Amino acid sequence: MATKTALFIVAEGSEELELVAPVDILRRANVTVTIADITDSLYVKTKSNLLIKTDAKLGDVQNNKFDAVVIPGGPSYKVIASADIVGKILVEHEKSGKVIAAICAAPFVLFKHGIAKGKSLTSYPTVKNDIESFYQYKEDSTVVDGNLVTSRGPATAVEFGLTLVEVLLGNEEKVKVAKGILYPL
Repeated sequence: MATKTALFIVAEGSEELELVAPVDILRRANVTVTIADITDSLYVKTKSNLLIKTDAKLGDVQNNKFDAVVIPGGPSYKVIASADIVGKILVEHEKSGKVIAAICAAPFVLFKHGIAKGKSLTSYPTVKNDIESFYQYKEDSTVVDGNLVTSRGPATAVEFGLTLVEVLLGNEEKVKVAKGILYPL
């Protein structure tokens, strides 16, 4: 089987738990992860002022096909939502049947670009009112609807990452990674 790939789209203010936890979990499952900042920066400054090195410039990978496109939440969600390049990437990947994933406030980004209309999802409570009429809104910690994976916030970041492993590689790989990090299933 070919190696699976995932693109994480970030911007200044991305929530570090929602970025680092799923990236780490996917890499443990041997998914090739690319972290790319919307300003093409070599580093992204997270919500808590941590500097995380990016793997690529978003402009350089915008035409690449990934198995999953993932957007962490945090205050950056508004900037990411307003970026045309993000909309183009999301629309193209949705049309291709790829996994689209968002955690915390990031489902607002999907809403702004018309992604996954009518599907079931969840989000951080502060964006619920903005998006719930566009989707079948759920209060579950992580929601999967076909190729759409969403989760509530920092406390669900590990579960979100493991769910991405399951969607991309199957339950057996999810269980293997979960056991390796002592995550109770």
